[in-house]
Amino acid sequence: MDLLLRGITHRYGATEVLSGIDLSIAEGEIVCIIGPSGCGKSTLLRFIGGLERPDEGEVLLSGPVPSGSLNPLTYVFQDFALLPWRSVEANVSLVLEDHPLSAAEREEIVADVLERTGLSDFRKALPRQLSGGMKQRVAIARALSVRPAVMLMDEPLSALDSQTRELLMDDLVALWQRERFTACYVTHNLAEAVRLGHRIVVLSRRPGRIRTIVEIDRDLGEREAGDPKLDAVQRELWQLLRDEARAADREIAHDVA
Repeated sequence: MDLLLRGITHRYGATEVLSGIDLSIAEGEIVCIIGPSGCGKSTLLRFIGGLERPDEGEVLLSGPVPSGSLNPLTYVFQDFALLPWRSVEANVSLVLEDHPLSAAEREEIVADVLERTGLSDFRKALPRQLSGGMKQRVAIARALSVRPAVMLMDEPLSALDSQTRELLMDDLVALWQRERFTACYVTHNLAEAVRLGHRIVVLSRRPGRIRTIVEIDRDLGEREAGDPKLDAVQRELWQLLRDEARAADREIAHDVA
């Protein structure tokens, strides 16, 4: 299933946040969205997920829903959004409880996603017993449990320390190599974008417009920190963003990201 954005434009009062966003995300592709603070990255993700509606334009899903998909779109948030009184397996199963599944079917799905995310040995643990990286693995497992067509990832690694972030990026790459999920991934971190994105969409300062789209022609499994080619792409991205990021930093903050 492909994701299509056509002419997305939005204003908050007199402030234009996004302008004329046209973008397609192909099945099995990870597209990272970067840009200065306040350029509308997270707002765009909310439109894709149907949490808000843009003033103009539309978001379309093209093609058949993947077999067994319970939710075509699902979120992974930066703050994990786990219920502290529920165990790992209970947090994952929470999103399945409103679907017409038997207890055995839910247990099978939960066991599968816990195995895929390396959490099988922690299924009875409570969130307070887990590291930040493990909590985010639970959030990813929960998202995968509904077999989404597209995962919407809003700064999913920003709350983690640098070492944990590296480990989670490795985990995401391994997971993608196994099942080729589709994702729209919002981040401020250029290293994340270069490590994980098949394409990187660079938004301008508010109102957010697509300045350019950078394609990285290298398999995700072949990308490592310190790779000269990836470092060059990261420098290119920073050159595109630096002046606008400095200007955005001096603007009055609004409730957009």
